[in-house]
Amino acid sequence: MSSSSSVVYEGWMVRYGRRKIGRSFVHTRYFVLEPRMLSYYKRKPQNRADKVGGKLPIKSLPIDGNCRVEDRGLKMHHGHMLYVLCVYNKREKHNRITMAAFNIQEALIWKEKIEMVIDQQQGATQTDGNRVFSSSQQKANIENGRKSSSSDHESQYSHEEEEEEDDNQRSLLRRTTIGNGPPESLYDWTRENDLGISNQGSPDQVFSRGHWRLVRCQNGLRIFEELQDVDYLARSCSRAMKAVGVVEASCEAIFQLVMSMDTTRFEWDCSFQYGSLVEEVDGHTAILYHRLQLDWFPMFVWPRDLCYVRYWRRNDDGSYVVLFQSREHPNCGPQPGFVRAHIESGGFNISPLKSRNGRIRTQVQHLMQIDLKGWGVGYAPSFQQHCLLHMLNSVAGLREWFSQSDESQVLPRIPVMVNMTPSVPSKKGRKAEENTMQTSLPMDPSRPSTVLEEESDEDDEFLIPECEQESSTHEDAADVKQPALGRDEEGSDQIDLSGFSGNLRRDDRDNSRDCWRISDGNNFRVRSKNFVYDKSKVPAGKPLMELVAVDWFKDTKRMDHVARRKGCAVQVAAEKGLFALAINLQVPGTTNYSMVFYFVTKKLIPNSLLQRFVDGDDEFRNSRFKLIPSVPKGSWIVRQSVGSTPCLLGKAVDITYIRGANYLEIDVDIGSSTVANGVLGLVCGVITTLVVDMAFLVQGNTYEELPERLIGAVRMSHIELSSAIVPVLED
Repeated sequence: MSSSSSVVYEGWMVRYGRRKIGRSFVHTRYFVLEPRMLSYYKRKPQNRADKVGGKLPIKSLPIDGNCRVEDRGLKMHHGHMLYVLCVYNKREKHNRITMAAFNIQEALIWKEKIEMVIDQQQGATQTDGNRVFSSSQQKANIENGRKSSSSDHESQYSHEEEEEEDDNQRSLLRRTTIGNGPPESLYDWTRENDLGISNQGSPDQVFSRGHWRLVRCQNGLRIFEELQDVDYLARSCSRAMKAVGVVEASCEAIFQLVMSMDTTRFEWDCSFQYGSLVEEVDGHTAILYHRLQLDWFPMFVWPRDLCYVRYWRRNDDGSYVVLFQSREHPNCGPQPGFVRAHIESGGFNISPLKSRNGRIRTQVQHLMQIDLKGWGVGYAPSFQQHCLLHMLNSVAGLREWFSQSDESQVLPRIPVMVNMTPSVPSKKGRKAEENTMQTSLPMDPSRPSTVLEEESDEDDEFLIPECEQESSTHEDAADVKQPALGRDEEGSDQIDLSGFSGNLRRDDRDNSRDCWRISDGNNFRVRSKNFVYDKSKVPAGKPLMELVAVDWFKDTKRMDHVARRKGCAVQVAAEKGLFALAINLQVPGTTNYSMVFYFVTKKLIPNSLLQRFVDGDDEFRNSRFKLIPSVPKGSWIVRQSVGSTPCLLGKAVDITYIRGANYLEIDVDIGSSTVANGVLGLVCGVITTLVVDMAFLVQGNTYEELPERLIGAVRMSHIELSSAIVPVLED
């Protein structure tokens, strides 16, 4: 919250839209909400004058009593989920601002603040045509809107607004959603306590699920079974069962974790193997593909997969409802080697509880009624029960995940499904398949997508109507340009590598020994452009500098400032007019060893992160110099000891920086850390059996410094201690 009294709320949000070709784009923008205006800027205004008249916003929307906040639910962008809000004036619907957040908490805060400003603009009287409404009528209308779910399409309508519209269409109140509510056939089991009757939206359901029996308690959960006759069910279909547990986390945090289908799900859902998005119907409804990990005699029982519709909503009491039901889809046919199971009904009900001892508590209910299919399932009830309990145990996984994790929130991700449509032999079938792919299949994640650059002045021209977003066609990958990886991109001229040499040889062949080679940068994952918002990482790609030589030294004393050695790669680079970076990894012991890596580039880009690192002070360097290790080949204990977690070397060991006229040498004393020394002792004992990858980079912390780029990467293969030489260092 800003200290300025005229600013109601401000902060970084995301601008979301779609190009005319159907591809989505996002911008990071700084939004400012004032009592009568909502505006956003490319950069944060530095003072009040910038907000009022000094720096013009990209766009502004006057806020008055005619404004509406439209909850558009979840939208997908490159596998990330964004929670989208649309603010518009019902009298000027062409003038609107679409804003989004990567976490639902931030979106809800903005929604609440904007609605508060709209309420404040509602005067004691309000003119609608030639009539004047009393404040009591306005208040009644507002309260009607508040009573409805923030995600239900059956919102209350204002009779006065009906008469105002020329097209006789009813206008939504300001708390509305673009979602169409749950599909008609989707049973909403969370409403079973409302008078104990079946869901009115499901005329085919003639039974109530208001009666449950506790069958067991396990893993801190209560497991209930439905008390209904199931004669109408197939033999392979189980009774409905649900698990109820308490998780010490907020409803929003649990909801975001439940909605994700990336690698995070492996940490709490033991029945999850793979999941992807098939089709995004609207902001609250999607078709998903899901493979189950069931460990009941896997050698004899075929694995199961699912294709189902998922609907979610947020109720006004702060609870979240997620509903599942199987659904056929033309782009998600039966898969070879899998039996397609069928979810009769299921989902999560996430409800807030009163805090206890200052701890947030939430009740999580997970219901599942599933037909596992297969010819022998009906004759093996233990298989049904085992698999169902295996799935319901995810509630215990949620509880333990939050109790052992320091992360306050999880930003949900769902990979986009590749084409899984079965092959169609006939020409007519192939043509129909192609048409279906063009209109319904989401973008292939292997294709690069075009995203509007952050510094572009184009902003709102690429929004298209919501109904057209689902039928966007795909362009050939050859026509799409790969987005730039950063401002430090090298020029097209290649560096002359002649004259560079080190005593350790380079060998690019596989299975070679006692040598080095350049490691593929895509083997390492670094912070993406949007890391500050969603903690996402991407393959590193091409490094900023060229690795030209490696030296392997030994001596009775520690070897510092190796760049002064006559004829070394640093001095050769100076003769060629190049800038060099020498990284000297110092290994202590009875015999001291040094592994020196020489990286060169033509010049440092002014004001780039690498240039600021080279010319910065030691405190800045220590806070940014990062190593990403990996052991592709070696014993299990070594791989576990070294790991692959990025490490800020300046915070772990002692580092000496030596800045020369055309170089920077970084001497890393590994022996200064007890932990690193212990790992090093383990590694040195088996170094001849190891293949080690190392990537060096400068850590990016702000949006402007991202995405991260590697300085360079190297692979060391089966290094022999005996191949090290004693260097001749000049004083």
